[in-house]
Amino acid sequence: MTRVAIIDDYQGVALRMADWSPLEGRCEIGVFRDHLSDEDAVAERLAPFDVVCVMRERTPLTRTLIERLPKLRLVCTTSKRNASIDMDAANERGIAVRHTGYSSDPTIEMTWAMILGLVRNLVPEATSLRRGGWQTGIAGDLHGRTLGVLGLGNIGGAVARIAQAFGMRVITWSQNLTEERAHAAGATLVSKEELFEQADIVARCRARLPGRVGARPPHL
Repeated sequence: MTRVAIIDDYQGVALRMADWSPLEGRCEIGVFRDHLSDEDAVAERLAPFDVVCVMRERTPLTRTLIERLPKLRLVCTTSKRNASIDMDAANERGIAVRHTGYSSDPTIEMTWAMILGLVRNLVPEATSLRRGGWQTGIAGDLHGRTLGVLGLGNIGGAVARIAQAFGMRVITWSQNLTEERAHAAGATLVSKEELFEQADIVARCRARLPGRVGARPPHL
């Protein structure tokens, strides 16, 4: 019987997010919710499996790891691409790599949930209220502030357009971005240095720069 491993399923949702019934009686499925960072431990865990289903880019399938999985024949990954899979190594060993569909809408929505939560100080204020307190400070506004977007692809472009609905100025930077593309998204192309100097809020949308969505308090 084919053995299937689902790894890094932190939330325990993989078996509820798809119809696995066609595999009943044909496959033995193992779900692993914990994350292993040591390659030796990962190799030992996955060695018995013919199929590995990875959740995004949580565990890299490097060449050295793939070479230690002699039974592996198929890798399934969420989203259309996964930079943490060594495709050359997989192809050389005849391992098929398949991808699921992907929607960027949840990422865009979460980006704005984080921005609004930070600027409006939602978590501390909600915590204070639940503890019997009251408002602890004055929240900031988005209107008139500057959003810096690192990376202006599908996600970054949508984030930029939403910012304009809040009355924000949008500036952007990435390695290969042109003024025409920036203008089409309603943003102004600036240098990386200018972006960090001018932005009240910075959203990283897949530009090749370490970081994450974050905010600094608006100037009052």
